[in-house]
Amino acid sequence: MTPPDFIDPNASKLDPNFQSAVQRLHQLTVLGRWLVVLGMWLSIGALSLWGLSYPISLMRDYFTWSALRHGLANNLLATVGLALCIGMTLSVLVWQSRNIVFGLPKDERERLERMVLKIRQQGKSHPLWKWIEPKS
Repeated sequence: MTPPDFIDPNASKLDPNFQSAVQRLHQLTVLGRWLVVLGMWLSIGALSLWGLSYPISLMRDYFTWSALRHGLANNLLATVGLALCIGMTLSVLVWQSRNIVFGLPKDERERLERMVLKIRQQGKSHPLWKWIEPKS
């Protein structure tokens, strides 16, 4: 069965299957963001911590804020990599917390709905089809 050329967006919004597809796409987006964060920690974060291994070993014996500051300042590339990983983790945490506490913003929900309509219009040839429409 081929999808119709035009899907009425207003009629689809009332369909419970459409709303569950939007929810699955949102869950897939959340999973994708966390996988990016995990990948960053496993690559950039690991290399950054390796670059900071000597200052960390010194701070294990005698921790001072001054030692932390000098360890980070003298290893700028590792510091930037670590800051990038921490920043990305915090941004995904804040984004997901906002969505849990306040719900999805209207513009983000509309973007997800447009994506679901586009996926349904393209049909089984779309890479996300099997996750958005698992019963087909």
